[in-house]
Amino acid sequence: MIRVTLFRERRIWLPTILGWLLLLLMGVMTSVFFARNIYSFLAPNEPVGARVLVVEGWLTPEELDQAAQAFKKGAYERIVTTGGPVSGWPELITDTDYAKVAADYLVRHGVRHDEIAIVPAPRSAQERTFLSAVMFRESAQRLGITLDAIDIYSSGPHARRSHLLFQMALGQQVRVGVLAARPSNFDPESWWQTSAGVEAIVFQSIGFVWVKCFFWPGPPGSQKELWAAHRTSLHITNE
Repeated sequence: MIRVTLFRERRIWLPTILGWLLLLLMGVMTSVFFARNIYSFLAPNEPVGARVLVVEGWLTPEELDQAAQAFKKGAYERIVTTGGPVSGWPELITDTDYAKVAADYLVRHGVRHDEIAIVPAPRSAQERTFLSAVMFRESAQRLGITLDAIDIYSSGPHARRSHLLFQMALGQQVRVGVLAARPSNFDPESWWQTSAGVEAIVFQSIGFVWVKCFFWPGPPGSQKELWAAHRTSLHITNE
């Protein structure tokens, strides 16, 4: 007669009170280490000494002021603004994009017209930063930009994700540096004390992990890589 059993006894080890306290202490120390270091990880400042500074056009006015200062203080010859269509009320904002808005702002705050190039991106359901990077790559030759090295200016904890996406779009043969604007709505040294800081860190952490683990663009120039972009509609301007 065959005996069928669905369960069997096993001995397990559980922590003692001292063991639980040690695990709790380790958890607290890990959380403190995470809180103290996550911002600097997400918002690196690692320029590569490039001649071109790429500024993401959706930055706030305060962050664009910082980008203008970085451009003036660095050894940059050109500033390129990127970004897709401005989101907002259709009847209030029409036929404009973040690249153009940022360029206009920078000109009004001391950057010369001839130092700026505008590279807009089309509307897209995928990673908008990546598509902006692709548009920049596709536009570099007609702008007279040699794609050997660039520095990207991004917003605080979004900077590492921008660096990763631009590197993916431009390829490993291009040295990509990054500069992170200091946020004006929370203190990076104590981001956990404000809702704006917590929201920014949590959202950007998830975004970075998603790009790192789940974002797989198509080969350069393929429709999968470009998604909403169309080569015939590519529109580049110089200020």
